[in-house]
Amino acid sequence: MRYLRLLALISIIVGFTPANVHSPVPSVFTPPVYHELPLGAVKPTGWLLHQLQLMRDGSTGHLDEIHDKIKKDNGWLGGQGDGWEETPYWLDGAVPLAYLLQDETLTRKVLKYINWTLDHQRPSGYFGPITHAEREKNISITVSNPQDGEDWWPKMVMLKVLQQYYTATGDARVVPFMTRYFKYQLQVLKKCPVGHWTEWATSRGADNVLVVQWLYNNTKEPFLLELASLLHQQSYPWTTWLGNRSWVIDAATQQNDDHWMRRHGVNVGMALKDPAINYQRSGSKKYLDSLYTGFHDLMTLHGLPMGIFSADEDLHGNAPTQGTELCAIVESMFSLEEIISITGDIRYMDALERMTFNALPAQTTDDYNNKQYFQIANQVQVKKGVFNFSLPFEREMNNVFGLRSGYTCCTANMHQGWTKFTSHLWYGTAGNGLAALTYSPCEVKAKVGKQQTPVIIRELTDYPFDDQISFIIQTAGVAEFPLQLRIPAWCSEAVITLNGQPLQKEKGGQVITLHRSWKNNDHLTLQLPMEVRISSWGRNSRAVERGPLVYALKLKERWVQAVDEREGPYYSIFPEGPWNYGLLEKAVKAPVQYFTVNKEKPVTAGFVWNLEHAPLSITTTAKQLPAWQMVDDVAPQPVTSREGVYKGKTTDQETTITLVPYGCTKVRVVAFPTVMDVIKP
Repeated sequence: MRYLRLLALISIIVGFTPANVHSPVPSVFTPPVYHELPLGAVKPTGWLLHQLQLMRDGSTGHLDEIHDKIKKDNGWLGGQGDGWEETPYWLDGAVPLAYLLQDETLTRKVLKYINWTLDHQRPSGYFGPITHAEREKNISITVSNPQDGEDWWPKMVMLKVLQQYYTATGDARVVPFMTRYFKYQLQVLKKCPVGHWTEWATSRGADNVLVVQWLYNNTKEPFLLELASLLHQQSYPWTTWLGNRSWVIDAATQQNDDHWMRRHGVNVGMALKDPAINYQRSGSKKYLDSLYTGFHDLMTLHGLPMGIFSADEDLHGNAPTQGTELCAIVESMFSLEEIISITGDIRYMDALERMTFNALPAQTTDDYNNKQYFQIANQVQVKKGVFNFSLPFEREMNNVFGLRSGYTCCTANMHQGWTKFTSHLWYGTAGNGLAALTYSPCEVKAKVGKQQTPVIIRELTDYPFDDQISFIIQTAGVAEFPLQLRIPAWCSEAVITLNGQPLQKEKGGQVITLHRSWKNNDHLTLQLPMEVRISSWGRNSRAVERGPLVYALKLKERWVQAVDEREGPYYSIFPEGPWNYGLLEKAVKAPVQYFTVNKEKPVTAGFVWNLEHAPLSITTTAKQLPAWQMVDDVAPQPVTSREGVYKGKTTDQETTITLVPYGCTKVRVVAFPTVMDVIKP
């Protein structure tokens, strides 16, 4: 005891608290089912490479030049400008982009911020922009005056940036930097808890815990688990809310100022990983049950056809006229990527692909220089105005495409979506194997098997537009290792061949393992047959799906540019031609018979998510609903019978309509009413 008291006294003097002075740490830590590969181990190719190149040439590569909040006197470079979330948000996507593309110019650019952050950590462990108190009082932030520091929240984002940077470079400064900061946090959280400055930190504490536990998995320092538990205790109890069902119901019914941060869509997207993180620290399956319950309830009560929940800005129900904030999409994607690593549950792999290939590309322009703060599922026009959204009414720029339209959090945060999806296409497995859990054209480089044999696997595919994925294995000799492949739940039966010879067939909804000795130039092919399916959504609407893609009505787009005095240049988009169609009842009941899939053009290396490049279309016949018109600038879903059939007047004539991938559209209908084939007397 005397020794512990002496250590405690010394720690106060030198600003360091040993872990064993605090309460006992949890004795269980569950390693992730899949471990994340170092940033840069996966390289994009094909259409995905072009998507990242567009980002590099557009706003992701140049946001510090075109966005004043980051450009001017940046706090993360020692200035008095932005010291909040937007610079770390941007870096959270720009850093992985730099290393995925091995782009020297972008790497030099992001390293300025990383080096300043690492080089200006205070002796106490505190880090971040120079605080107001430090400037005014000429002091440094220590464990004795943590209240002179600033909000925990932006630092949580920068920790994710540094984590990615470390996996790409192995920079020896990062682990000691994080260790010092987390020791500082552990000492001062009782005086300045997570919510001391803002509720944003309280609602997003899981992001802090995530990096703490990542560091523990690397260093095994016991104090880190103690810190993780304390952060969890001081943050929103998302795991409890997700698991007890009443929270998601209340979020659907309450749209006032009471506890709105609990239903703020971006907070929810970040919070999805909270149960998985708690499971990792405890090993208790109850946390996985809470995750399953919460995600199921969230998508049931607030889910939209493009794979994301309504978040405009709050959770706002499942009507197809509700929208989603871009930040909510990219944060939900990241949460799912972490959930996949920790749990290995295929349900979240399927969900990630649906969200990525549908919701994400529809909310930015081709050049990646403009974004839409809110996208709407049935978006029959894009314009300035006040719509049926929960927040914020007075800003009329929430639905248009612009660099600064709506709130600029999404201007800074949208860059992590495609980049982190790319870096998580492959994971490492037990036995030094590799797992392809989501699919896109890429290649992965790793050392595998007991012998740590270097291999490169080239993934050649036009997925998600094509059903065939080829893996070409390159190795100096023979490499024995397990290779895992996901068979999506939407696939009835996958066909696998090796070097042109049948290998096996597998049912959907599982991850399979092929454990064998692989030879140089082995050619493994995974075929995932895609059939047209119909799914049901809010207000008895129906969506058309094929594979991971959802299809929307193809409408010609008329783009109009204008300038807002406060928020700068923006685009409105209007449809040309009718949009008020209903699907025929017979087609909804037998989609394979009544929907025709057409190959329009090849997926080239210059593919862009737009109408011009849409590789596929689906045609069917439909009828117009004359009474289905816009009300207050949106298109409220027509009321149907319990059987899901619209009983109002329709045109007698059937019209052929064309559907294209949702992600290629800007104006569209994706959630259709169903109409009777024959008008009954």
